[in-house]
Amino acid sequence: MGWTTEQFGESHEGIAGAVLAEGDEPKPVYLDFGGADSGVETGEWWAYDGLAGRPRAAGFRAACACGWRGEPYPIDWAEEVSGRRPDPDTGDAYRDWSEHIRAVERRTVPLPDELTHLLDVLEDQLAALVEQAPVAALRAATALERLTADIAQEAAYAIQEDEVSWERIGTALGVSPARAESLLTHYLLRP
Repeated sequence: MGWTTEQFGESHEGIAGAVLAEGDEPKPVYLDFGGADSGVETGEWWAYDGLAGRPRAAGFRAACACGWRGEPYPIDWAEEVSGRRPDPDTGDAYRDWSEHIRAVERRTVPLPDELTHLLDVLEDQLAALVEQAPVAALRAATALERLTADIAQEAAYAIQEDEVSWERIGTALGVSPARAESLLTHYLLRP
C-alpha cells in the first residue's frame, strides 16, 4: 500500500520499493491473487521474495512516483529460516519520503496568507453547513465547483499566453511536467 498526500495525490505516491543486491531497482512485478481483477502490479519490497522467478530484494528504499529515490535499508531474510517472512520496519523509508514531500512543498508557489486564511474559514463554514443544512452545503459546493473551474480556465489561458515551461509549472504546482500539461490542457479544453 502506497503513501500519498491529499495535496499531491498520485503525482507523489510513495512506496517502500525493492532494491537488489547490486543496488539496482527491479522492474515492477505482477502478482495474481487468483481471480478476476484480483492482481496487482507493484514494486514494493515484499513482492521480491525470490519466489515464482522473482528476484529477492536485498533492501528497500523510499520510491516516489515522480522518480525520486531515498537511501536503501537492508532486509534480513534470515527470519525466513524460522518460517516467518521478514517484516522490516519501513518507517525510515517513510520518513525519507515525507522529507521529499516537504521539499516538494517548499518549491511550490506559495498562496497569499489572506487567501489561505479565507480557504480555511470557507472549509470550516462548509463543514458546519453540512451538519446544519446538507442540501445548502451541496448547493454551495456546486457553486464553488463552477467558480473554481472558471478561475482555473482563466489561469490556464494566462499561463499559456506567458509561455511558461511545463517544468516550471510542474514545480510550482508540485507535480510532474506531464501532469502540469495534463491539468492545463484539461482547463483549456473545458467548454
